[in-house]
Amino acid sequence: MISAVIYSAHFLFLLLIFTWKWQNDGTSSALLNVSLILILFAVGWSITGMIAKFIMEPEGLGIYYDRDTFSLTLLTIAEYIFYKFYYKNLLQPVRKNNNCCLFNLFLMRTKRFESPLP
Repeated sequence: MISAVIYSAHFLFLLLIFTWKWQNDGTSSALLNVSLILILFAVGWSITGMIAKFIMEPEGLGIYYDRDTFSLTLLTIAEYIFYKFYYKNLLQPVRKNNNCCLFNLFLMRTKRFESPLP
């Protein structure tokens, strides 16, 4: 169950990055970012799986938190730190008159709506 939540969070992040990059930079940049995320997920999960083998038994801490879920948790923490630096300028809020809103963030990030700010 926990692993399903982690998979869903990764899938939503993948869709979010694809949409933002597709709107701002085009299809090739969006597909390149999706491939980067998928490769880092696959390689990172195998590396954290090896680390989890040394730390935890296959049964884990219970039915819902086994060794694979532990490795996915380690992977998610590592990816969060990496993507926070990699997509730093993408995740910064766009401010308009010192008033930040999610709708303004969406409108300012698209090509069709240019920011009136210099």
